[in-house]
Amino acid sequence: MTIIDGKELAKQIKEEIAAEVAEIKNRDGKVPHLAAVLVGDDPASHSYVRSKVNSCNQCGFESTLIKKDDSITEDELLEIVRDLNENPDIDGFIVQLPLPNHIDEHKVTLAIDHRKDVDGFHPINVGRMTQGVDCYLPATPYGILQMLERYKIETSGKHCVVLGRSNIVGTPMSILLSRKAYPGNCTVTLTHSRTRDIREELLRADIIIAAIGIPEFVKDDMVKEGAVVIDVGINRVEDPSRKRGYRLVGDVDFDEVAEKCSHITPVPGGVGPMTVTSLLKNTLKAARKEVYS
Repeated sequence: MTIIDGKELAKQIKEEIAAEVAEIKNRDGKVPHLAAVLVGDDPASHSYVRSKVNSCNQCGFESTLIKKDDSITEDELLEIVRDLNENPDIDGFIVQLPLPNHIDEHKVTLAIDHRKDVDGFHPINVGRMTQGVDCYLPATPYGILQMLERYKIETSGKHCVVLGRSNIVGTPMSILLSRKAYPGNCTVTLTHSRTRDIREELLRADIIIAAIGIPEFVKDDMVKEGAVVIDVGINRVEDPSRKRGYRLVGDVDFDEVAEKCSHITPVPGGVGPMTVTSLLKNTLKAARKEVYS
């Protein structure tokens, strides 16, 4: 059993990005500039954005953080998006989700210039992804692809079961792993809350992508010997023995499942660090105008 160390892999990739940015500086080129808009005080969002800002600093990027109270109106947020769209110094930006209930997330996503949509959520980038055209891939699926590739995990002809159909992870993951590419060429089954027998579907999987948002949902009797398990979930569960009163677990019961796997990602330290790294890779592409000139 091999543990896929997302933390170490992210460190390696950030070192590669930092070297590329150093070359850009030496050529007096434009340093990539990533902006993030954070609305409200959601602890998970704050932690994630803080990680993005720190990673920018590590890689030599410029970064801008725009923080607003959750009392901001939808029109005010859309005005911020328009300003970032029009700012030639900003190569890419994200509006951190979730947003307060009074703001239409879909409207905000559509307002982002697709050429600066380094989260890969705009319909133009999603459409290009579906057709296999170069684009900014959604950060978490992009990170998972890099994990599979760098650990040299065979995907061609394998049966992949994706658990969860969100637009952020599950649905794009099902598209990417079915593409004629590496990683890809999988036969993909997309499961969700209406799937009649998820256990039966998972037992057929050579590769499991677990992104259902239920703590330790996947047990050992749902996984066949030798499967590859990528755990996207990150859930807080109460734990009085911990100083902070909780611990983080994935959507997979790691202690039960790990010994049956050929490869597995831990939580924390698996997919999470790769998500941030993928955002930086998209921003570097944007600065170089590799996708949109």
